[in-house]
Amino acid sequence: MSEQLKFKGTALFNGRQLLPGSMVLILSDTGIVQDIVHESEAGEGVRALNGIVSPGFVNTHCHLELSHMGGIIPEGTGLPAFLTSVMEKRGQQDTTAQEAAMLKASTKMWEGGISAIGDICNGTASLALKKDSPVYYHSFVESLGFAPGFAQQRYDYSMNVLAQFRAINGPGHSCSIVPHAPYSVSDALFSLLAATPGNTPVSIHNQECESENELYQDKTGAFLDFYQHFNMDAAAFQATGTNSLPAWLPWFKHLPVILVHNTYTTEKDIAFTREQAPNAYWCLCPQANLYIEKRLPDIPLLRSQRCTITLGTDSLASNHQLSIWQEIQTIRKHYSNIALEEILQWATLNGAMALGIAGKYGSFEKGKQPGVILIDELESRRIL
Repeated sequence: MSEQLKFKGTALFNGRQLLPGSMVLILSDTGIVQDIVHESEAGEGVRALNGIVSPGFVNTHCHLELSHMGGIIPEGTGLPAFLTSVMEKRGQQDTTAQEAAMLKASTKMWEGGISAIGDICNGTASLALKKDSPVYYHSFVESLGFAPGFAQQRYDYSMNVLAQFRAINGPGHSCSIVPHAPYSVSDALFSLLAATPGNTPVSIHNQECESENELYQDKTGAFLDFYQHFNMDAAAFQATGTNSLPAWLPWFKHLPVILVHNTYTTEKDIAFTREQAPNAYWCLCPQANLYIEKRLPDIPLLRSQRCTITLGTDSLASNHQLSIWQEIQTIRKHYSNIALEEILQWATLNGAMALGIAGKYGSFEKGKQPGVILIDELESRRIL
């Protein structure tokens, strides 16, 4: 019989609740959960740790491709100006530098306790890294194009990228094709993406800035200048008189959808989502929101409406580190009334459910292999 691994901390988080430090996690030597028992029943060989023992974190929104852009874009510019800088500067480093930055970022996320990542891809830059990574990656191949006449061309390009990511699908990788954001995808492209068979989950940047809602309400706001700056033809776009979310969400009715950022989401938007996409997940990237817009989503509103919340890090272009524990600390700093137990579930089980990998990740349940991390006030780190 192979040797068992046994861990106890000052507390044990099982993916749903914090258990007392007297409880012991028992795993196989390969990290498969076997049981959680009281220390009086655990026998010998229990490793006592100073901190909370938790399943590995799930980062449901990351842009690994932008890891080489750390510190390049100033804070507080607002989203349209931020996007302008990303588009103009993302190609200024060579491929070798980008690959080195991605590997460093991925390794640091793994060591910091992140077991699985929903990663946005605009091309195949991260493909080679993901073939052999210990991190589970779901690659969200992002399609964008605001001019309807180019919808098929943009879709075909993204489907070609998706085919290359599908070639590495297996126990450690999956992928889907997704829209970038309401302000960058035409109705024609939304239609093509929605018709893609067997394509889940869907992820989209949602209501990250007020300008997105203004565009849909009456075709005003900063995105008109953004389109003009890049010579994008916005003539075909018709304002819907609503916020952005009700205009596009029906394309993905009843599919699992991960709504990312939600910085300017209203109660009315949430009600519409509950009706159209009851399996929606609300991904928060608080440090990126503060970096770009100097504003946080209305987390109390999301909680009061019983939204299923997950956490993401966004990119090093919009964040000083890719750490789920630091995202948790930021939330706790601004909303000290939210129990740590609840936020930890956002960072583990909820994230695994959103990515469709809760059969292995997100909680300490018999047969799962979510990884084991140790959390104290300063940091989170992997122990298995």
